[in-house]
Amino acid sequence: MRYDIAVIGAGPGGYVAAQKASELGYKVALIEKERLGGICLNWGCIPTKALLKSAQAYHYAEKAAEYGIEITGEVKPNFQKIVERSRGVADAMNKGVEFLMKKANVEVIFGQAMLTKDKTIEVTSSEGIQIVEADKIILATGAHSRVLPNLPQDGKYIIGYREAMTLPEQPKSMVVVGSGAIGSEFAHFYQSIGTQVTLVEFMPQIVPNEDKEVASTLQRCFKKNGMKIYTATSVEKVDVVDNHCVVTLAGKKTETIECDVVLSAVGVETNLAGLGLENLNIANERGKVLVNQWYETNVEGIYAIGDIVPGAALAHVASKEAEVCIKHIHGEDVKPVSYDNIPGCTYTTPEVASVGMNEDKAKEAGLEYKVGKFMYMASGKATAAGNRDGFVKVVVDKNTNKILGCSMVGDNVTEMIEEIVVARENGLTAQQLIDSVHPHPTMAEAVMEALTEALK
Repeated sequence: MRYDIAVIGAGPGGYVAAQKASELGYKVALIEKERLGGICLNWGCIPTKALLKSAQAYHYAEKAAEYGIEITGEVKPNFQKIVERSRGVADAMNKGVEFLMKKANVEVIFGQAMLTKDKTIEVTSSEGIQIVEADKIILATGAHSRVLPNLPQDGKYIIGYREAMTLPEQPKSMVVVGSGAIGSEFAHFYQSIGTQVTLVEFMPQIVPNEDKEVASTLQRCFKKNGMKIYTATSVEKVDVVDNHCVVTLAGKKTETIECDVVLSAVGVETNLAGLGLENLNIANERGKVLVNQWYETNVEGIYAIGDIVPGAALAHVASKEAEVCIKHIHGEDVKPVSYDNIPGCTYTTPEVASVGMNEDKAKEAGLEYKVGKFMYMASGKATAAGNRDGFVKVVVDKNTNKILGCSMVGDNVTEMIEEIVVARENGLTAQQLIDSVHPHPTMAEAVMEALTEALK
């Protein structure tokens, strides 16, 4: 079968590319080896947020008396039902993507795809081998959990994010290795429902890419919830002894701790193996396919987007790249993705969100800047909600009053960061945002207040 465009991989990059291409009138095939929606929808972004929502509901039930609510009887989490709800959410979203593809008249082909030397796609499934031909091919195969040599994942004692979402029973204790978004979210979830979590980070601070003050606030909140945290520490090895893990840590000193399960959350690796890049000599380096600003590879007619190309491995980045790629193929005048204006979010409690430069990065760049910060404890909405941990911190160019970046930690900040993203994308000044009326009472007022503080 021949198509105008064939997309390999049905994650938030691939299925968005297929949908938008079909809406523009192209005959499109979408090839996927597992489930529509990719890792994000089935094993990442969406089901983890369902787990975190359950943890939040449990927290509010535990603290109900503080809000004047009396609950009689014991309040406790049911781990199996929490997992079932999370998988149900993923299944519902998967069916949603299936509906979108049918509505857009995208032909979905299930199987393992491989590029051949004659620029066709060989799709292998239980039904045999199918040859797919296309004028344009978009690679969007995503990534999987990175496996360290000293942390080989066995799926039972040393696990990755997939197993962490579907464990048969709740562990009493867990060591989480890596405190990026994935590690921090799982550490928070399990600690919140009663597992004793130890979070281990190789870098000097947790959430290493975030502002130091943000990291410090999140760490304080984690510890207040009972979590144990090691920074500037590596996991040397894990031994399984009598059905539990003995974890050897190397930091200021070498020590061992015991736990039921070790979760390795040290990043992801791209899914390029078996894709057949070598058959067409598609340029790639350090596990990333090399592309230009329109996502064209060095081979005419073949494009790549999402986790497999250089840049942040985030679902919203992949979707935006898909949009730009398809519009370019269609001949539209399209603006390249602004990679210096990509928001990052971590859905812990408190939440973390940031975009652009933090204070340290502005200093390293030698820029003249001003900083403004507004604490949640001064927010009426945060106080009324009973969640006063956190702040909004902005970095503003001293000469132009343009917003260089923003770091936030606190309730709802993942919903608030977009104001700064839009402002930066359109070159707005801090004063222009201040002059815009912010509704009261909202936590979003903290953005206006932080900007006001920066301009004093």
